[in-house]
Amino acid sequence: MKKTSIAMLVVCALIVSAAPAFGEATDGMGIVADVLIARPVGLVSVVFGTVMYVVALPFSIPSGSVEKTGQLLVEEPFKYTFFRPLGDFSFKAGMAAMPATGGTK
Repeated sequence: MKKTSIAMLVVCALIVSAAPAFGEATDGMGIVADVLIARPVGLVSVVFGTVMYVVALPFSIPSGSVEKTGQLLVEEPFKYTFFRPLGDFSFKAGMAAMPATGGTK
């Protein structure tokens, strides 16, 4: 079960990373690829991100990064899945930057 879950996550990541290869085509094939591939993968990423957000809460509350964690793991996948126009793979709804590493506040 664990290996299957990891394999599915890797496949989803590969599919999502290949989405920009479709370009900005709003033709029929771009829309079909969006409906059949990108939206279902987006829905899975919303569910997975929500689970990861709940798991990360005990660590993000003390560090004060609850809002950033929620934005990165839940809000952005949700916007990409449900607010992006069909066939528009270049949609960027305020993509959150990963937090800087190294120093402390």
